[in-house]
Amino acid sequence: MYPPEPELRSALRLAAVFGVARLLLQFALTLWSTHLTYGYFRDEFYYLACGRHLAWGFVDHGPLVAVQARLGEWLFGRSVFGIRVLSAVAESVALFLTGVTTYALGGRRAAQSLSMSALFLVPIFVAMGGFLSMNSCEPMFWLGCILALVLLGRGASAVPCWIAFGVSAGLGLLNKPSMAFLLVAIGCGLLLTAQRRWLFTREAALGLGLMFLIATPNLLWQMRNHWPTLEFLRNGRIHHKNTALPPLEFLVTQIKLVHTDTVFLWGAGVVSLLRAQTVRHTRWLGLTFVFCLAIMLALHAKDYYLAPLYPAYFAAGEVAWERYFATSRALRRGSLFAFPVYQALLVAANLKVLPVASPVFPVAPLNAYMQSLHITTKPSETGAVGTLPQFYADRFGWQEMSDQVVAAYRSLPPADQAQVCVFADNYGEAGALDFLGRYAEPRLPPAISYQNTYWLWGPHGCTGELLLSITGDEPEELRQVYRDVQIVGVMHNPHSVPDEQDKNIYLLRHRLPGQPFNWATEKNYF
Repeated sequence: MYPPEPELRSALRLAAVFGVARLLLQFALTLWSTHLTYGYFRDEFYYLACGRHLAWGFVDHGPLVAVQARLGEWLFGRSVFGIRVLSAVAESVALFLTGVTTYALGGRRAAQSLSMSALFLVPIFVAMGGFLSMNSCEPMFWLGCILALVLLGRGASAVPCWIAFGVSAGLGLLNKPSMAFLLVAIGCGLLLTAQRRWLFTREAALGLGLMFLIATPNLLWQMRNHWPTLEFLRNGRIHHKNTALPPLEFLVTQIKLVHTDTVFLWGAGVVSLLRAQTVRHTRWLGLTFVFCLAIMLALHAKDYYLAPLYPAYFAAGEVAWERYFATSRALRRGSLFAFPVYQALLVAANLKVLPVASPVFPVAPLNAYMQSLHITTKPSETGAVGTLPQFYADRFGWQEMSDQVVAAYRSLPPADQAQVCVFADNYGEAGALDFLGRYAEPRLPPAISYQNTYWLWGPHGCTGELLLSITGDEPEELRQVYRDVQIVGVMHNPHSVPDEQDKNIYLLRHRLPGQPFNWATEKNYF
């Protein structure tokens, strides 16, 4: 049964206070990072471009992040801060749901306070809330599904619980395909416990039907476009795009991911749920963690793919702590901060590594700080790494690149301006040109690129006879395709990723006979 209504209101107020405080912190960190000249992140340009080409699907991500990008730009403007507002809101909602989940598992004020304060500054969640990304919404949708089932186990009405589950799961699938991992893990956890009976009810059919209804438009889009996401994932696996960690290293990384000092919380949560002693009827949730981890290991997933799952186990861990230390004076008094030493330690430890999650130092002091404390970051992809972690390096060089392309375009005679195409090697460059370049020069033609969804958008009538091209190819290579090859700019920002350094910006004229511009054969889903 539920605690008295005043206790519920108190729990909601406490969760709301933490959620609002987290939102204000995220806003402050974003404003500070822009003050330090950390600009737009590479993927943000791509999502903004997708937001201007709204559809039910995209090659390498779900449609929801494109809606998020379009809403962010429409509501809050083109600023770095504006397009990140909704990501900060999503992470704050996830923190709020963590407090509510702690309450739903039977935790009192002390447990709720510990779970939310432990998560408040965890670097991976601060990072996710700090830029436009589909990852920022994942914890919110994953927790929505888990909370709905926890409430169902506590005796709540089945219809609203399953409706909440269906909406959270459906939107989660539209946000990112990895939502399917959680759903499979939850299904396995329920089937192996007495809660399997929940699945064979009319209410469950309603919720699951609602989930499929929400996700179906994306499925139809995938079918109509010949399953591009599957092709993208297959190419990444074949060409070893992502860093594949051995099982033991993956497990160690998980402990570091949400900070080593928190393992005593979420680890206790996993164990207590599997034993089903602290919180009854929740062994399915403990098994969900086991199955989700097994899926990630089997698929050699990126180390952060499991991150959205941890808040639920923070909540369960704090309930276990509260029950274990139930005789302590602070808990008997109903103290909000019943574990002050540990909570202070968590805050201090997370503050120490906060610069890895959000840029709080300029580039030079940041490198010095990380070296002095021996803080290292492991890239999730196999590309070259520069002096900055990839997460920060991908915020540099875009404005300079766009300015050079715009200057080259303006230097052309009107006849050439009417004919020229702008070609980019990848979606980051193309997105930056569409967002920054076309804002500075509205006559600049839309960028084209062979990569991912940019390939689906086509060449916009480009014949390939006259190109402004950003590429890492050498002039000698390009002269095998074009009669006239002229370098009109050079990308060289020392802070950007190595793949974006020392690239040339070319003006290419007069494509040679026997070198057709065949868009259909150049697709690059990678």
